[in-house]
Amino acid sequence: RSVYIFAKKNNIQFDYKKISLFSGYQYGEEFGKINLLRKLPAIKDGDFCLAESVAIMMYLAEKFQTPDYWYPADLQKRARVNEYLSWQHSSIRINASRVLWFKLLIPEALKTEVPKEKLEHAEEGLNASLIIFEEKFLQDKQFIIGDQFSLADLVATVEIIQPLGAGVDVFESRPKLKAWKDRVREVIGAELFDEAHQAILSLPETVKTMDPKIMDPLKPKVLKYFLFD
Repeated sequence: RSVYIFAKKNNIQFDYKKISLFSGYQYGEEFGKINLLRKLPAIKDGDFCLAESVAIMMYLAEKFQTPDYWYPADLQKRARVNEYLSWQHSSIRINASRVLWFKLLIPEALKTEVPKEKLEHAEEGLNASLIIFEEKFLQDKQFIIGDQFSLADLVATVEIIQPLGAGVDVFESRPKLKAWKDRVREVIGAELFDEAHQAILSLPETVKTMDPKIMDPLKPKVLKYFLFD
C-alpha cells in the first residue's frame, strides 16, 4: 500500500500487477524471476528487479527526484526517517501483521484455531510498539521528523492500519495517534488514502465469501511462519 500511494502521489507511471497471495502465486516460477524473496511488493524497472517496500520507495525517490519532504536531503532529517524505517520492521510492522492474521485470517480463512497466548502476545507487542511510537517517534510533533510529512509517516500509517482489517481499532483510545493519522490522510489526499486501504478494510467481508480451498497452497507456510516460529 505504501509503494502504491507513493507512486500515485508522485505521478510515477507504472503497470499495476495484482498478485493473488492467498493462492500462493508468489511461490511460482514466474514471480520468482522478479523476487526470489517471494513477497510483495516488488518492481521490475527494465531489467532491474527490486523487492522490499522501503527499498523500492528510496529507489523511486532518487530516480524520479521526488519532492524533498519525502526523503529529505538534510542529513539529520534523513537520519530520522532512516531511524524509524529501520526500527519498524521488527516492531510495528510484525506486530500489526500478527494481530491481523491471528484475529481474522488464520481463524476465518485458514479455519485454524490460534492459541490464546499467541494472540495475547501479539496484542501486547502491538500495544508496546505503539507506546514507543507515540513517546519516541511522534512525541508532540505533527509528524515523525517534525512539522514535515515524510516517507516515515507513510510507512508507519499503512502498517498501523493493518489491525483495522480485523476489527481492532488501534486509534480509538489514542487521540494523539488518531490526530496524526488524520494529518497523514490529509497530506496524501483522502481519495487516494482510502482507495489504497479499501482492500484491507474490507477483508472481513472478503474472507466470508472466499473459497477455503484457495488458501490450501499457502496454509502450511502461513501456519509455520506465524504459529510455529
